[in-house]
Amino acid sequence: MRAVLELAILGFLSGEPLHGYELRTRIAHLTGHVRPVSDGSLYPAIKRLEKAGLLSRSQEQGRAAAPRQVLSLTEAGHAELLRRLREPEPTDITDRNRFFTLLAFLHLLPDPADQAAVLRRRLAFITTPASFFRSGESGEHRVRAAEADTPFRAGMLTMARDITRAEQRWLRTTLATLDPDTPAE
Repeated sequence: MRAVLELAILGFLSGEPLHGYELRTRIAHLTGHVRPVSDGSLYPAIKRLEKAGLLSRSQEQGRAAAPRQVLSLTEAGHAELLRRLREPEPTDITDRNRFFTLLAFLHLLPDPADQAAVLRRRLAFITTPASFFRSGESGEHRVRAAEADTPFRAGMLTMARDITRAEQRWLRTTLATLDPDTPAE
């Protein structure tokens, strides 16, 4: 969660300076109920990024009497954001929720070839055969939804298959747009 939270902070601050409450609200809208962000995780992440020189703080007069701390991305923070987008960690590619956070800011990479490289990594991951449930000692037999031992496992397999197919179609279409001369696979 730490890396994805930091990516979201850097990503949102790349657009404009924000104060902590605005930042938390935007992150909550991005991650939704899946991974709610608390003050106990947001503010330590902000402090880490500030200590690393990736963001700065300034004071601004609030609408009420209290002044507000406004956060801004530094040049080093912008460079780090681009690095994280260009070279995502393996779990940023393999975990769907982390990938969605990466995807939310991928447009910030100025080079379509860099964007395409990230999408190719995701496509390679989701086209690798996998199954939630395996039978036999070798684990080679892939369980199909119709073979699942409960209707709930069958539901998991059906939804995962359909979501993966839709994502593969979107990735291939987008890759063809970003880099029409290179095959998506």
